[in-house]
Amino acid sequence: MEIQNARETDFYKIIELDKKMIGSDHRKEEIVQAIKEERCLIMYQEDKIAAFLIYHTHFFDCCFISLIMVDPAHQRKGLASSLLAHMSKISPTNKLFSSTNESNESMKKTFIKNQFKKSGFVDNLDEGDPEIIYFKECY
Repeated sequence: MEIQNARETDFYKIIELDKKMIGSDHRKEEIVQAIKEERCLIMYQEDKIAAFLIYHTHFFDCCFISLIMVDPAHQRKGLASSLLAHMSKISPTNKLFSSTNESNESMKKTFIKNQFKKSGFVDNLDEGDPEIIYFKECY
């Protein structure tokens, strides 16, 4: 599967996947803005979005992957790793960060597999489930 920048025509398919995963479309504005600013990467499987990633550079002027979504039908096939590897190559800053909940064992393993290191944590976002920050140096 090829990784490409999302286009405006991909918006509804991205929202469909996001809503499927979280049960809400409350991130519509964030997603449309990321598409407009070319900060949303997608992977297609046939005519459906199999995975997408959104990033920004508002995390202490460093690149931060704020969202990675993989359709359940395509999980455990390396799509998140492919997106992380691609982001490591195209990151607009030398420092790349992301995060996941402490309870998300799958994503924690994916970060470690892709040479991200734990960089800290944030309490009080999700009750009883700290957010772990991950870091990778990009060249």
